[in-house]
Amino acid sequence: MSASQPPRVAIYARVSTRDKDQEPETQLQPLREFVRAQGWAEAREYVDQAPAGDLGARVSWRACLEDGSRRRFDLLLLWRLDRGFRSVLDAAQTLERLRAWGVGLRSYQEPWLDTTSPFGEALYYITAAYAQLERAVLAERVKAGMARASREGKRVGRPPVEARAGLRRRWAQLRPAVLTGELSRRAAARELGVGPATISRLLATGMVEGTGIPRLPERPS
Repeated sequence: MSASQPPRVAIYARVSTRDKDQEPETQLQPLREFVRAQGWAEAREYVDQAPAGDLGARVSWRACLEDGSRRRFDLLLLWRLDRGFRSVLDAAQTLERLRAWGVGLRSYQEPWLDTTSPFGEALYYITAAYAQLERAVLAERVKAGMARASREGKRVGRPPVEARAGLRRRWAQLRPAVLTGELSRRAAARELGVGPATISRLLATGMVEGTGIPRLPERPS
């Protein structure tokens, strides 16, 4: 790339499969606007809907790095650093690869990260380390909460098989009464120890999830 030519920029966006309310466009639109405002030439967009650690599902990320190795763009722009990397080691190794290819890296949400400068590169490693620490602290909090719930006798995770089997039997007995109106949904929920929303789902599907209990025929009016 000559000094007179604008850098060719690749945009990468990722949303996790757990982020049900997120759409890639939430990241892509401001990234496109930022590229235009800088006067850069947009090379290509890469989008994944996968967890950070699932490299097998992050097909676009792998394609992005492959194109980077072939110098199809000069700068990689991320929404945020954690959209691209799952650990400090991953971030460091990827940066080394990008440097060898002559590709710089920028973060939209972290504008101080600019690996084309020595100071920005140092901040890159610091931010990657902080992001990993933040994920580790969150994981420890979740574990601590589950351990506390277990000590207090609260159920953690899915109920045991025996409990699910008991629920199936009791729902099969109660369902006809709920359908005829002899038993309210709220009363059935109290009887089964579940929420009213669960009763609504059971009625809608006609079975306990994963149990195969068939829907009973509705009585004619």
